[in-house]
Amino acid sequence: MDSPDLLLCVSELLTNVIVHLGEGTPVTLRVSGTCTGRVRVELSDPEPCAWPTPRTAGPGDESGRGLSLVDALALRWGVEQGPYGKTVWCELRAPARRGQEAAVRPSGPWGRGADR
Repeated sequence: MDSPDLLLCVSELLTNVIVHLGEGTPVTLRVSGTCTGRVRVELSDPEPCAWPTPRTAGPGDESGRGLSLVDALALRWGVEQGPYGKTVWCELRAPARRGQEAAVRPSGPWGRGADR
């Protein structure tokens, strides 16, 4: 599965752990399909009290946009408290399969068989 949105969400969630909990914090990353045809990303860490909170970053700020990006890309996201930490999760649309990409392209002058 190759999805830039999925990779960006994973990167932002992992970056939050490194920035707010420290390098070397043990995490568990799970990527799975849901019964509704979505892709679910779950990142668990051992710190139950460091709850992710979206921030408003100013134009000159170098950080503070990660959860805003996840919120913009994901269909939904949230946090679940567990007995040994927490899990931050998000769900995205499943990327189109390679054979399906051509089927969803709009027709017109740039569609299949058109001279470019």
